[in-house]
Amino acid sequence: MMIDTVVVAPGGPAGSPGTGVSWPSIIAGAVVACAMTLVLLAFGTGLGLSAISPWAGSGVSATTFKITTGLYLIVIAMISSSIGGYLAGRLRTAWEGVHADEVYFRDTAHGFIAWALASVLGAAVLASPATSLIGGTAAGVGQGAVTSAAQSSSPMDGYVDTILRGDPAAQNANPADARGEVVRLFTRSFRNGGELKAPDRDYTVKVVAARTGLSQQDAEKRVNDVVTQIKADIDAARKATASLAFWITASLLLGAFCASLAATEGGGLRDGTWKRRR
Repeated sequence: MMIDTVVVAPGGPAGSPGTGVSWPSIIAGAVVACAMTLVLLAFGTGLGLSAISPWAGSGVSATTFKITTGLYLIVIAMISSSIGGYLAGRLRTAWEGVHADEVYFRDTAHGFIAWALASVLGAAVLASPATSLIGGTAAGVGQGAVTSAAQSSSPMDGYVDTILRGDPAAQNANPADARGEVVRLFTRSFRNGGELKAPDRDYTVKVVAARTGLSQQDAEKRVNDVVTQIKADIDAARKATASLAFWITASLLLGAFCASLAATEGGGLRDGTWKRRR
């Protein structure tokens, strides 16, 4: 009589060497990272509001506030990514019969994937507010005087204004119409970082002289000063937006590094190999 012996290898999906990715642990780490980011953002918002003040000589300066905000973004990324990466490594399924170098790589990949998933989730949640913030910063300064009527006007209104342009000093001129026309003129000229054309500048000077009673020379000086201020504000908004983009990029890169490193620590502590790796 022959007896067949069947040997069942321990493990299964949790212990199979072929299971290289543990999605439950990655998703858990990504969700925790997103939650920590929201908590730290709310805390940072409170700190920022308490640090600034509308009164002269009170609160931090604008430069200090920008630098502090950028550094805090990096701190948020490092803390939240480290916690999320650690959980992704610590909660992963066990790998039996896998070389130590392969385990180290998989732990690192778990942390990196958890960071990537958290970044995508955060971008999906914060996409609309961030777009409005950056877009408003970049374009809102150049259109600071734009009213809701001008924002909803047709692009053809500027050409129609040019065709129907009359004498600003006429007695029957409507001040509201003149103001709306100048708003649309400035919006069209500075929307894309352009410049007031000579006919538009001359017409604006005439409108200012008619509305304020200034001489032609004083009205021209006022228009030039306002145009210069608009350009300065647009340039400041451009620099602020570029600086914010650099800070966000730096925080994302450091977050990826921290998540990957923390995942290797979490996986090593789970397997009892962290001290040997060090």
